[in-house]
Amino acid sequence: MDSVLRRLPKQSDPNVLVGFDTADDAGVYRLSDEQALVQTVDFFTPIVDDPWTFGQIAATNSLSDVYAMGGRPISALSIVNFPNSGRDPEMLLKILEGGMAKMQEAGCAVIGGHSIDDAEIKFGYAVTGVVHPRRILTNARARPGDRLILTKRIGTGIISTALKSGQASEESVAASIASMTALNRAASEAAAEFEIHAATDITGFGLLGHAREMAAASGVSLILDSQCVEFLPEAVEYSRRGFLPGGLKRNIEFVSACVGFAESVAEEVQNLLYDPQTSGGLLLAAAFSEVLPLLARLRALGLPAQEIGEVVPRTRPLIEVR
Repeated sequence: MDSVLRRLPKQSDPNVLVGFDTADDAGVYRLSDEQALVQTVDFFTPIVDDPWTFGQIAATNSLSDVYAMGGRPISALSIVNFPNSGRDPEMLLKILEGGMAKMQEAGCAVIGGHSIDDAEIKFGYAVTGVVHPRRILTNARARPGDRLILTKRIGTGIISTALKSGQASEESVAASIASMTALNRAASEAAAEFEIHAATDITGFGLLGHAREMAAASGVSLILDSQCVEFLPEAVEYSRRGFLPGGLKRNIEFVSACVGFAESVAEEVQNLLYDPQTSGGLLLAAAFSEVLPLLARLRALGLPAQEIGEVVPRTRPLIEVR
């Protein structure tokens, strides 16, 4: 996809404050000196059996990009792929109800949508938010000396794969669902109170893939401490047993040339750092002086936030994992 996007002509509209050139989480378009639109779209196939829960996860994931940009979601359009025959329409109703419930929690109005007949179910939203043009968070402004804060635990992709194989425990699945349905709103609003230089949410490219995008866009390198990254229950064990999603393997192919691992980092941990996340947390590059009060604020909100690394001047490898 990157190679295709690079071939598109450059846009010259001065109101496009964030486009697709930095692989950021959402686009931002200025309406005035006081307001800009944040726009994003995301949809995917079911990763849990319960349709209502799937709708909630899809909605939470779709909203996340707006929060990662420092924005407030205001409206959404649903995107539905569902077969016209062979499936119970009640399943679709439950998916839509689950998504609607999460959108209502976010204060985001669902004002329409589009559906097509497709044998493979897919669901998500195009979401529009608002942000002040001078308060946009992007992935392109991390500075040497910043510290990296991660607001959720890792491992949803591997747990989902274990679930599909009938090997995931109820505890690990419940923890994964709780994480995937937790809005990043609280983390985004808390970040707005501090000096944050860059942000992104951790989704399909995994922690290392999205860290790579931040490093490349900002012209810096990152050092990650794998011992400080928290994982969901039993995710390490499932990784050790080989429950690796296809997206994880593609992430390794895409990112591994930019990453250097210390010999002490076990293979099962390396896999988890590549693991594609659904509705993962925010990765924040915060000024060093802000780290302790920011962590205290995030943890007071009940978030499992951890300092997991630092930003350094550009070097090789682009990302070092210790």
